Amino acid sequence: MLIANPIYDVVFRFLMEDSKVAKLLIGAIIERDILELDFRPKSFTSSVKREDALIEPIFTIYHLDFSAKIKTEEGEMLAIIEVQKAKLPTDIIRFRRYLGQQYANKENQYWVSTKEGKEIRRALPIISIYFLGHSLDNIHGIPVIQVNRKYFDAYSKREIDQRDHFIESLSHDSFIISIADLAERRRNDLEMLLSVFDQSNQTEDSHILNVKEEDFPEIFRPIIRRLQKAVEVQEIRDNMDVEDTILEEFEIMERRILEAERIAFEKQELIEQARQKAIASAKRMHAAGIADAEICAFLDISAEQLKEWLNILSKVNTEKNQIQLFKHKNV
Repeated sequence: MLIANPIYDVVFRFLMEDSKVAKLLIGAIIERDILELDFRPKSFTSSVKREDALIEPIFTIYHLDFSAKIKTEEGEMLAIIEVQKAKLPTDIIRFRRYLGQQYANKENQYWVSTKEGKEIRRALPIISIYFLGHSLDNIHGIPVIQVNRKYFDAYSKREIDQRDHFIESLSHDSFIISIADLAERRRNDLEMLLSVFDQSNQTEDSHILNVKEEDFPEIFRPIIRRLQKAVEVQEIRDNMDVEDTILEEFEIMERRILEAERIAFEKQELIEQARQKAIASAKRMHAAGIADAEICAFLDISAEQLKEWLNILSKVNTEKNQIQLFKHKNV
């Protein structure tokens, strides 16, 4: 069966806009029954800029948000489920920034009644799901990583079974799905389901994956059929072409950035080496009694620059003398 490649933002959005499909996928990942799931019609793109980059490239980091009612052992809970997807290694600061926006968003709050009959606001817990199109640096071969909070008595180290809204409001569970590590991983139903993202199933057209519907448990087959339907939508096919172009341009830009940074780093090293040699020359000339004006003319520097260099040398010598004195006293 030919299906659209869900690593593309346009396909992923088409997939998740179907409420039944989104409940199946998210419920399987978080291992909880989702009673209600509402798509919050906001998707976000992030401008990608590495802190040390000389040029600012632009690329999309895709975010989808859902409000959910989830079945728990204690009854039901309301939660915000945020799904983030990135094709390339990205700066974690941007994920943190988006998460911070979620914590601060007043829409992510609800009202409850206390035992005293008062109405108070509480923050909805957040569950984060990250789809990464690249492997993690230090963890390999594990396609799905669950980060699950637990409470402990710090003294006895005993796990605390109860949950408290204060703690729940200030921390959250997360799931990291490494698409690059999905290949040939079919150890349970979840890994079988997530194989729809397995890029080793690509056909000659990278937009299309070839899977066997019978390999998937019956409950998950609506997901496969939704992706099969996406193949037939011309607008989706066109948008995948656009994403390819953006990605290719980003990769070219990234290579240019790295080359520019390498050249700048090497140039900075040469400048620093020349500066250190000039300072050393100024030190020797000053020690030889050569006039400051002659030193400045020879090194082509200003009197203020020479004064600054000599002050640096004076501080360095003072610190060296103090270290030697300390060592002598403690012999």
